[in-house]
Amino acid sequence: MQKGRNRIKKKGQLPETFNTIFEAATFWDTHDSIDYEELMEDVEFKVDIKRHIYLVPVVGDIIDAIREEAKAEGVSTETLVNILLQKHAVG
Repeated sequence: MQKGRNRIKKKGQLPETFNTIFEAATFWDTHDSIDYEELMEDVEFKVDIKRHIYLVPVVGDIIDAIREEAKAEGVSTETLVNILLQKHAVG
């Protein structure tokens, strides 16, 4: 197991849906998809990725706190920032 990663839990019930990206990320950070292989279906799809990256200055104390929180949650700083922004924009 890698240092800083959450412990992988034994297989449990796979939720039918996740209410937030954070909820899904938390589940998959602590579960292994191979345990749910029998539930997987083959799919075909096309992807048209139009990703934009925006650089936004963040005050040092704030980014330090976000980095610490992201590390504690076992996610990247980028992921946590996007989760927080999504909650604020939607909530």
